[in-house]
Amino acid sequence: MRYALILLILFSIISCSESKNQKNFTSVKIESVFEDSLSIRAIEIMGNSLAFAANKGTFGTLELNTGTVRTNIEKYHTYIPEFRSVAFNATDFFMLSVGNPALLYKTGEDGKMDLVYKEEGEGVFYDAMTFWNNREGIAIGDSVNGCLSIIITRDGGHHWMKIPCSELPAGIKGEGAFAASNTNIKTIGDKAWIATTSGRILFSPDKGKTWKSFQTPIINEGDAEGIYSIDFWDENLGIAIGGDYTKPEVSTANKAITKDGGKTWKLLADGQHPEYKSCIRFVPGSKGQEIVTLGFTGISYSSDIGSTWKKLSDAPFYTIRFQNDSVAYAAGKNSIAKLTFKRD
Repeated sequence: MRYALILLILFSIISCSESKNQKNFTSVKIESVFEDSLSIRAIEIMGNSLAFAANKGTFGTLELNTGTVRTNIEKYHTYIPEFRSVAFNATDFFMLSVGNPALLYKTGEDGKMDLVYKEEGEGVFYDAMTFWNNREGIAIGDSVNGCLSIIITRDGGHHWMKIPCSELPAGIKGEGAFAASNTNIKTIGDKAWIATTSGRILFSPDKGKTWKSFQTPIINEGDAEGIYSIDFWDENLGIAIGGDYTKPEVSTANKAITKDGGKTWKLLADGQHPEYKSCIRFVPGSKGQEIVTLGFTGISYSSDIGSTWKKLSDAPFYTIRFQNDSVAYAAGKNSIAKLTFKRD
């Protein structure tokens, strides 16, 4: 009898837990934590800090526990770079600028930033950066000399080498990536996925040693069209979003899902909300069921792997990172904000 009672109690606890997990986001509370006249498209949560980099050569950290903000400015001689990519490993913080010259910095001695990679030339424009592990990282940029620009580090970010076009899938004229939110590249395990303006996914199973390309049905005919952001829950389930930022009201062919690791993609909620977005993220702890996407068109949420969506806010942002299953930080024009999602 006692054993049966214990089982009943455990069943009740599990049932309540599952019921709680099934509750959906119904609203979001937005609190500004940093304001300045900046365009902030690159943020990452590093333990109890949020690191960011922006235009005007500005970069810094926000202490999540205290709200303390520290900023600095990085110049290359008299040139003031615009940063749209940041990344980190166990020992260092990295930031990468767009435009020519491309400048990649890592933390150095005495709090200074060391320039570890520079690339000059027509068409140079880097878009996103991340790490597989503490030693191996990747950054991607627009096409130069007939293929996407991909640089790799194998020594913790001290040195970076560009992959030659002969080792990459054949390029498409004008193909690049959007430097909108530092989320058109994703790594899990040894794998990497890159989303392009041509609606393609470039995939590497072995940390950038070999590559394949897969086509998605996301619209990609115009210069402003294509995939702006991707995320993967695991090595199979992935989501992509984009559209055309010059036609932000259009919601056709701008959302897609893969369940086979990026080989095939299917449109989601085609012609339905949400419209153009620049960043998409799976909600932590949601088993891949819940997704938040945002852009200057507001914040939207799905609880059924993207089949249906609900608009939570009109607040405009460029990029978002989750701290846990209900708190995230978002950045955009002139601000960084704390987002607290509420459930029924």
